[in-house]
Amino acid sequence: MNVILIAVIVLGCIGLVAALILFLAGKKFAVHEDERIAKVQEVLPGANCGGCGFPGCGGFAGACVKAADKGSLEGLLCPVGGQPVMEQVADILGMKAEAAAPKVAVIRCNGTCESRPRIAEFDGARSCKVQQMLGSGETACAYGCLGCGDCVAACQFDAIHMNPATGLPEVDEEKCTACGACSKACPRGIIEIRLKGLKNRRVVVLCNNKDKGALTRKACTVGCIACQKCVKVCKFEAITIDANLAHIDAEKCKLCRKCEDECPQNAIHAFNFPPRKPKTEAPVAEKATASAAPATEKPAIPETPAQS
Repeated sequence: MNVILIAVIVLGCIGLVAALILFLAGKKFAVHEDERIAKVQEVLPGANCGGCGFPGCGGFAGACVKAADKGSLEGLLCPVGGQPVMEQVADILGMKAEAAAPKVAVIRCNGTCESRPRIAEFDGARSCKVQQMLGSGETACAYGCLGCGDCVAACQFDAIHMNPATGLPEVDEEKCTACGACSKACPRGIIEIRLKGLKNRRVVVLCNNKDKGALTRKACTVGCIACQKCVKVCKFEAITIDANLAHIDAEKCKLCRKCEDECPQNAIHAFNFPPRKPKTEAPVAEKATASAAPATEKPAIPETPAQS
């Protein structure tokens, strides 16, 4: 009996000593979280999409507090909440929110079923990643959309849907938050997060093919062939050619649309512009009158007498 009592007492003393050690260690190594982090996290949408570039809303809240201690929130944006949420965050931190240009996801592929027909049939998992690992997909273009909808599954905001007629995904600009989840899910990197532009108007090269012109034309009838006609017609140096592919700088582009008219492949598209007015032609009667009018005779040049 005494042995059992002694064992209990010894174990109790060991437990008390261990508890005391843990208590002192907790006090010494305690991490005190800034109260502002919790307040900032409360006003965030809670989507945890990672579009801000940080691991969830908690990571973004901590980054905002650290940035505020340095005196600026520049470069920080919650793509889901947008400017209204950033203004609330700035108020909590006693700062002024800088206006950020809104962005949207753009599908940089124009290869519909008509311009990029199937040459094979994939009988397996309907996944873009799987098709990319096993081959070039069902078409001859090794750079275009695979059409399985991985981007649709990755979008938390129901902003992307597959168009059964074209076989391509389409972005709902009203729902898109530019979080970048669809861009990360695309194994071919055809989804780009771009500036929405003035009045939501954009001019974009809808192609991702980096092959030379002849190979691109064989794979897709609307692919960019790097002919540089768009580069030559642009007066603002907004278009560059890299790896046999044209790209338009959204910050330099003045939305003149001359490159769209110049592109022989119809690879450049303008979004959200009003329809162009049809070119007015002269009436048929006026054309007939103009063609029937006699040409004005030039005055006769007097002949100079021959000198003997």
